[in-house]
Amino acid sequence: MAPYALQPYRGADDHEAMAAVRRGCAARDGGDARSVVEGVPTAAEIAETSAALDDPSRDQVLVTHDGSVVGYVTLRWWEERDGTWLYLHRGHLLPEHRGRGVGTAMLDWAETRIRHLVGRHGTARAAVIGANAMATERDATALLLDAGYRRVFSLVELELPDLCQLPDPGRSLPSGFTLGPIEPSDYRAAWQTVVDSYANAPFTETWAFEDFLATAAPACWRAVRQGDRTAGVALCSLRRHDRTVGEVEELSVNADFRRLGLGRAVLLAGLRALRAQGATTARLYTGTANPHRSYDLYESVGFRRLNEYVRYRRSN
Repeated sequence: MAPYALQPYRGADDHEAMAAVRRGCAARDGGDARSVVEGVPTAAEIAETSAALDDPSRDQVLVTHDGSVVGYVTLRWWEERDGTWLYLHRGHLLPEHRGRGVGTAMLDWAETRIRHLVGRHGTARAAVIGANAMATERDATALLLDAGYRRVFSLVELELPDLCQLPDPGRSLPSGFTLGPIEPSDYRAAWQTVVDSYANAPFTETWAFEDFLATAAPACWRAVRQGDRTAGVALCSLRRHDRTVGEVEELSVNADFRRLGLGRAVLLAGLRALRAQGATTARLYTGTANPHRSYDLYESVGFRRLNEYVRYRRSN
């Protein structure tokens, strides 16, 4: 692929060049800097992501052309609820360098590295290779499909553009239910409510209570309760790098309490909390195959659909 070359990730010196690649891809591929699924990261955000990798210098590779970085690939992996080990690669290549076999070389590097990791981890029987692409990334989509990947599910991001335009809550809560913040003593019940909502959902990562605690930011968390029982939760937060954007990270209602209007009530409570903390807009995402008609709920309070984020897989 001369004059192209694959170069190991070296650390801080590469972050700005990697961010420039992402900015350069955004216009062609429909990138959204405010996305809560996959945004257009800054150099500082890429530094954080790289630092969280198991072995950054081996689980990322850069593509250079005449000494300049024009693309890169990152690998991550985790265990899903059903015991599947997902090894995910995500590549980005500047548009002017596509159609020259460079994307194929990046894909070959990722799959070779993943197979090495699978052998080292001893997960061959439970491993699959995954890749992500937005629906608007036509070049990446074509590359993956040509390589034998299949679409397994997708996420859709939604935006509520103006938190000052929230609808009235409407009907009152059913008798015996109350709305309020989530205190530390409530954390385990809130976590369990979310975990239970994913009990039968495919392609979902395990979420330990310790991981929940490690990222707890409860200022905009709200719960609806019946006595001392948590019926539903809305876990909302402000984006760290843009605090005008709020995110609904989780909205879950216990199966015993659905169809009572509790989801709408606790969602609106969380959105009002975001507004009080200075957010002007809100984002969230949900699966396209969500069985609980969540689109109806989100759109009823003003959310509108944005991009679709497709998840692809192939056997190891």
